[in-house]
Amino acid sequence: MKRKLAAVAVLSATALLTGVVQVSTVAMADPAPHSRAAQRADLIALANGQAGKVAHTLALGGQEQLVAKDAVVDADGTRHLRYERTFAGLPVLGGDLVVHQKADGSTTSVDKAIGAAIALPSLTPQIPADKAAAQATGAVQSTVGIAADEDESPLTAVHQTGKAELVVWATDGNPRLAYRTTVEGVRADGTPSSQLLVTDAASGQVLSSHEQVQTATGSGKGVFVGTVPLTTTQSGSSYQLKDATRGGQSTFTLKNKTSGSGTLVANTTNSFGNGLASNAESAAVDAQYGAAATWDFYKNTFGRNGIKNDGVGATSRVHYGSNYVNAFWNDSCFCMTYGDGAGNTHPLTALDVAGHEMTHGVTSATAGLNYSGESGGLNEATSDIFGTMVEWSANLPADKPDYLIGEQININGNGTPLRYMDQPSKDGASADYWSSSVGSKDVHYSSGVANHFFYLLAEGSGAKTINGVSYNSPTYNNSTLAGIGRDKAAQIWYKALTVYMTSTTNYAGARTATLKAAADLYGATSAEYSAVAATWAAVNVN
Repeated sequence: MKRKLAAVAVLSATALLTGVVQVSTVAMADPAPHSRAAQRADLIALANGQAGKVAHTLALGGQEQLVAKDAVVDADGTRHLRYERTFAGLPVLGGDLVVHQKADGSTTSVDKAIGAAIALPSLTPQIPADKAAAQATGAVQSTVGIAADEDESPLTAVHQTGKAELVVWATDGNPRLAYRTTVEGVRADGTPSSQLLVTDAASGQVLSSHEQVQTATGSGKGVFVGTVPLTTTQSGSSYQLKDATRGGQSTFTLKNKTSGSGTLVANTTNSFGNGLASNAESAAVDAQYGAAATWDFYKNTFGRNGIKNDGVGATSRVHYGSNYVNAFWNDSCFCMTYGDGAGNTHPLTALDVAGHEMTHGVTSATAGLNYSGESGGLNEATSDIFGTMVEWSANLPADKPDYLIGEQININGNGTPLRYMDQPSKDGASADYWSSSVGSKDVHYSSGVANHFFYLLAEGSGAKTINGVSYNSPTYNNSTLAGIGRDKAAQIWYKALTVYMTSTTNYAGARTATLKAAADLYGATSAEYSAVAATWAAVNVN
């Protein structure tokens, strides 16, 4: 990708020998992101302008309104307008939908998160907001000392944040009045917790609990990206890890604290780190590069301008807590946070960790896949898929791309990865194929079905060696698949995510969404379309 640079520093012989990273200095940003942001704003305005007409076409009730969340326009003018829904001014959880239109504005189809009509007997809650908030907080407090799943540390402290908000809960197809409350806390390993609870406004029953801080547990071996170029900003005599060409994304150090915004990483030499974990800047190099590589992958591959497609860069925070063996993405701060691992000597700054976690932000900004059941597995798989694609896109000598998840952080202590895309069950817990019980698995394990699908679609079945790594991918129906290549597979998954999937999409819905995407991209009679259908059958989604 070409960018206008005021000054560029090249790698010196000394840098190559010592592993010190030389970076380029930017005084002028590429104006293109601003024009793209304006174009997106125009598309959102277009979608909002269509909202009344769309609501009428869908025969929504008089108390229902649509609010544009996103809009995508294909090269041929086909529109995909993504809406959230309100009822009597209240947000409808599970009311999201995507309207597909021809270039002339005529609607061709609609994908709804739920098909049920929204009709409530009353908008008056039987439980007051303060009591609902206390009930939600109490529900979370009752889990103190208990891990929600195998990948989460137990809660040790809980406090309510803000008031309970009245909403309409429709995700389960049975619309009713409810409250939405955020309850925050801290886990035993130092991970912040921010749980979004939905409780019935009549009974106080917890209808949904969603942990908004999504983590990838692991321990690393130090710096992962090796010697890489970075784009920095000069401020007086100081050079900052702030990238004006990628939405101002920047890296801060928390200096082993767990709160606050931290300090922007900067120095006077415009070279950062030495490749060793003992140098505090080395982890910052990993984080800043990981954010840049993720930005570049989405921009160069899909034309996406940042995680939210609004031209705004994310913040990375390193040196979180003490002996914190984890990393997480949080939508509320729009930031990626890394611990330093055991003994504060093993930062969790691997490239596929960065790509995985920041992709949670992309999913949140698009389909908004619920983080439970089959939709939660699809959410996690999407992060594994595109975290892997970030690795292939960067193609670093220090981190050769593969279809292994978290292979560098060595969480198991024996060099094995967290997850395997070619045969997910090799981790001892993930599902290779769909079954009626998949939705009851932890989302990190139910993701195996989609991970397996993506690998098979990209590379095909059977034993093979790719980029020096051996794989052997089976199929449920003993079929033999050739694969269409990872680039086409990624295009299909992204299209499905951004214009066809909704918050409640399950595996059957993902099959439909990817087939629609394949038809859009390559044609309904194409080899790619047939490959998608055959690959879903190979993981028992029919």
